[in-house]
Amino acid sequence: MDVDSQPTMEETILVGDDLMFGPPSPLIPPEIASHVLEGVDLCDGLLRNLFLCLQVNDIEPFCQDEIVLYRQCAERRDKELRQRLQDSEHKLGLSMPLDQANERAAQLDSEVKTLERRLILASGVEGMEGFRQRWSLHGRLTDTRKRLESLTQGMEERGKDEPVQSSTGRRRVFW
Repeated sequence: MDVDSQPTMEETILVGDDLMFGPPSPLIPPEIASHVLEGVDLCDGLLRNLFLCLQVNDIEPFCQDEIVLYRQCAERRDKELRQRLQDSEHKLGLSMPLDQANERAAQLDSEVKTLERRLILASGVEGMEGFRQRWSLHGRLTDTRKRLESLTQGMEERGKDEPVQSSTGRRRVFW
């Protein structure tokens, strides 16, 4: 096969903003952070290499390998963290006392409503700053909704597994 007959592909030069493809990294609540982050590759070594490359070379075209490696690692990490967050919320829904689980669900629902309002306000911000705000808020909103769904599913499954107590039963006390 002739090399000249193959279609050519333009070289793409990645820049820092190319790391903003897909959703942003999830925010991990402090109360479950140790459980969720345990054993996850946080890509901190690759990020350090990327910053060192940028510091030494001063421009992004000379750091293409570092950008690609960090981006791949961050995508894997974020996917794993999202799954762990949802699993953790599901387990909390199954195991927390019902009043605490309802309180947590109300807190997450309130957070969803707040993020929705902030996303509406961010739609008025123009330019790159507006894009970054909407990108970040949309990612957080999506993650929070999924966490709420997982918590609610856990609570519903618990409701099916728990024995039903009859409210008509009376205690009989004999003197």
